[in-house]
Amino acid sequence: MAFPKRRNLHESSPRHLVIIGSKNHTKVKCTEEAFQMAFGGQVLVQGLNIGPGGDKPATGDEETSMGAYNRAANSKNAFPEADFWVGIEGGTEAAEEELKAYAWVVIMDKNGKVGRAKTAVFSVPKQAAALMNQEIEPENRHNGGHAQPQVRDRGDAVGLLTNGAVETRDLYKQAIILALIPFLKKDIYG
Repeated sequence: MAFPKRRNLHESSPRHLVIIGSKNHTKVKCTEEAFQMAFGGQVLVQGLNIGPGGDKPATGDEETSMGAYNRAANSKNAFPEADFWVGIEGGTEAAEEELKAYAWVVIMDKNGKVGRAKTAVFSVPKQAAALMNQEIEPENRHNGGHAQPQVRDRGDAVGLLTNGAVETRDLYKQAIILALIPFLKKDIYG
């Protein structure tokens, strides 16, 4: 596996190298923005194509949290010289006639400390579950001769459901910052 050279070793101001277990643009960008906010802009974020383990979408808190943990841990195994490793995993949970949707964030550092946070939870009618867990079938991707991108490619089912009032990046960024609390408040978390 080829990795980019660690540019920050040759720069005058030290940076934190952050590896995220996903190449999803939204996840990478949110991680970069959250770390910049938390550490004053001194970060370099790189996404890796790392899966959560398992072959189906995560369901329930435990599976979703474990998927995020696995993404962070597998990123650490793939690129052990980083300063932080991040896993973000979205999941759903059945509740009556709807699904509860959310994501877990797990952050690890090179000293073995782990931070965790969960995004806000929102309800999705079961008949709209395609927005959360399934891709649009290839034959349904065309609209008037123009290719219709898959929901996962757009990466923002939340934005579609809220008419753009809340976007996935808003949920992820807040949870990433909350998962960074143990690293920001070492006097409290040891």
